Amino acid sequence: MDLKNDTALITGSSGGIGEEFAVQLARRGANLVLVARRADKLAALRDRLLQTHPGLQVDVVAADLSLPGSAADLASKVADLGRQVDVLINNAGVGLHGDFVGQDVATNAAQVQLNCVTLTELTGIYLPAMTAARHGVVLNVASTASFQPTPGMAVYGATKAFVLSFTEALWKETSGSGVRVLALCPGATETEFFARTGEEFLTSGRQTSKQVVDVAMAALDKSSPTVVSGLANQLLASGYRFTPRRVMLEVSQRLLKSH
Repeated sequence: MDLKNDTALITGSSGGIGEEFAVQLARRGANLVLVARRADKLAALRDRLLQTHPGLQVDVVAADLSLPGSAADLASKVADLGRQVDVLINNAGVGLHGDFVGQDVATNAAQVQLNCVTLTELTGIYLPAMTAARHGVVLNVASTASFQPTPGMAVYGATKAFVLSFTEALWKETSGSGVRVLALCPGATETEFFARTGEEFLTSGRQTSKQVVDVAMAALDKSSPTVVSGLANQLLASGYRFTPRRVMLEVSQRLLKSH
């Protein structure tokens, strides 16, 4: 897919999968709007990208997308920059590890806000212009947790199931519109995600961010609504079709236990 001179807005772009999307989209000649909470990390990434690709436009916006109203605030800042978004990468997300009964209500509300509400609002803000132009990309980062309930990360799994369902429905609704809609479902990936949960789990078989984004970029040239990165993850994601629900819940819980 030709993305040269397009403008890509990437949330959660200060590290991990989001940073790798920035690197690979810059390589394809896309201008960038990089969004994350950490302004220093964004500035360092911007400098590095411009050293390699001096002809690009790279803007950074520090924002906490777990706050209500943050999508509209971000869109206003992007408009002030004079940028039209052709590619939306909804990558920002957070997961809370542990049993739901012991978790803070406000923290879980912020998790839902970031993973679901802000993602939906940003899509609603930018998708109409893409369909009018008959050109654009909406890529929402879901997870292999999308495919089954996840005891030990109950809210996280539910938010990612929402992302998958929402994105696949959009894929059908936008069929023939010229807009490419894709749900990316990584498994465990070597990013800061696990450190932020405060727990160590799924320690074996983690992919790199590059492996995940390589799969996503290749999938943009295809027509499927969903792509799962990695063969082992593909097998795990398809297990719900054949496994009794009680068994699936037991397996999922064991996988997510802390080490």
